[in-house]
Amino acid sequence: MNTVTKLLITASLVFYAGSSIAQSDTTDDVEELKIAALEALIMAPPERALPLVRKVLEGDNSDEMKESALFILSQIDLPEAQTLLLETARQSDGDLMEEAIRMIGIGGDPAAMAGLTELYNSGDEEVREAVLEAYLIADDANAIYEIAASTDNEEDFEDAVEMLAAMGANEELRKLRESKGLSESLIEAYAISGDAESLRLLSMDDSNPELQVQAIEAMGMIGGEEVNATLVGIYTNSDSAEVREAAMDGLFMSGDDKGVLELYRSSQDAGEKKELLEYLVMMDSDAVWDVIDSALDGER
Repeated sequence: MNTVTKLLITASLVFYAGSSIAQSDTTDDVEELKIAALEALIMAPPERALPLVRKVLEGDNSDEMKESALFILSQIDLPEAQTLLLETARQSDGDLMEEAIRMIGIGGDPAAMAGLTELYNSGDEEVREAVLEAYLIADDANAIYEIAASTDNEEDFEDAVEMLAAMGANEELRKLRESKGLSESLIEAYAISGDAESLRLLSMDDSNPELQVQAIEAMGMIGGEEVNATLVGIYTNSDSAEVREAAMDGLFMSGDDKGVLELYRSSQDAGEKKELLEYLVMMDSDAVWDVIDSALDGER
């Protein structure tokens, strides 16, 4: 291949590459302008905005455009807008379907929210997760409770319980214990939601030692003066090594070095004092150095 031919081929490649880049840039500019125009509809009268949003959703537009349209739709205070959101959730798939479901939660329209039950029951894991998020956004703890109370699927139950915990829905979580029985996921939920009273009651229930221990440890995630005092009391009054260890782990998690120091000073057992001293060191307690100094001097 001679030099002239090479130059011609190179020039052709540069030309076509430049044309492709220019075309791509033009396409991006058009898309950005479309999205900007769509977002401007949030300030428009609802009856003017709705037909244009519908046009975007029903047209041959990118997913990004349609997802932006869904958000605008969630802000339009018309029954037809919420109906269109639900129709989009039912008729779409993938990311667009999940986004439509979440936007129903943002809109919070009762009729559209009621339609989420059907989508949850017929959907896959991603759809069920999106429905739970929609209920979370809409602050509909009762709907999530109904899912948790009616499901026989352990994973779905745990997902619903986790969502209730994030919402701080203590009443619904307590009702689940009555209807479904106690479980590790509920104990974790009580800790996340800050329900110290439920955990305190469980800490005194020795009918299931394993769950009792988990409840005691979970109290440490909540912490606070009352919880710490409860943990010190559990440690002091229990004859169970597992319960005492759980109470100590709870105090460690809550960072209550004062409580551990109190236990250290009241203990008359050398082995126990050694273990408590190790906890104080791990907790980086300011008081531990005086304790160590006293121990080195032979004081108990």
